[in-house]
Amino acid sequence: MDALLQIIITGLTLGSMYALAAVGLALTYGTMGMFNMAHGVFMTIGAYAAYSASITFDVPLPLAILAGIGAGAISGVLLHMLIVRFMLNTEDFQTTIMVATAGVSIALQDLILKRYGAYPFKQPAQIEGSFRMFGTAVSYQSIVILVIAASLIGGLAWLLTYTKFGMAIRATAMNQDAAKLMGVRTERTYLQVIVIAGVLAAAAGILISSLAGLSPAMGSNPLIRAFIICVVAGLGSVTGAGVAAIALGIFEAAISYYVGARYGLPVMLGLVVAVLILRPAGLFGRQEVIRS
Repeated sequence: MDALLQIIITGLTLGSMYALAAVGLALTYGTMGMFNMAHGVFMTIGAYAAYSASITFDVPLPLAILAGIGAGAISGVLLHMLIVRFMLNTEDFQTTIMVATAGVSIALQDLILKRYGAYPFKQPAQIEGSFRMFGTAVSYQSIVILVIAASLIGGLAWLLTYTKFGMAIRATAMNQDAAKLMGVRTERTYLQVIVIAGVLAAAAGILISSLAGLSPAMGSNPLIRAFIICVVAGLGSVTGAGVAAIALGIFEAAISYYVGARYGLPVMLGLVVAVLILRPAGLFGRQEVIRS
């Protein structure tokens, strides 16, 4: 029973962080058909911005976290204004934007390496202490991670479901041409989507670094896991990405507990292959039917 509870707590903590990363990635792909290879470095930027605000400028921790999230939003704005908007109407957009954002990711990661060095830092956004639940130790850090992740994803769900802003995003995702005819300014919607993805990625980076520490390449593994989650859920399925993130977080925690932490990612990759064989569109995705 203790082992099961520990797996659930660890899995929920991992899954909530993965959900922040995966939901932003899924939202971008679902709305724009864009797989953002710079999504991982957005996590790194958010984490280092929070670190710098707290350590270098002695900003209180809550404001430092907001500064990191703001850095993710600014990264999204700059990516859209300097690169994405010029490529939106180009041929083979999905392929070319992957190459372009991969280049951006490499360049930004190199700049972070030159600025901060390769030596890992401890993220100051940490809360010490724990309490007992049914005989199992639960850290306050895990509770804070769950609360922050749930608040951000819940806020996004409310925006997408109950506001005109969210309706514009959903309309653009369903049919860009029809959305334009209904008066939706799709380019502004694309900018808003990338900013939201940047905010979620930065928040994920801050939370992940609070457990794993800071390093210039820290966004690489979360990006791979976010992509795995999106594939399992179905590319573009925002709700599915959130559900799949929690499920895969618990699954990875169980694998790590019973088999070993190093087997978590390989087993997840094997699961992706199985899902793609059985359901090529993902668990929550829909296959397109093309009629001639």
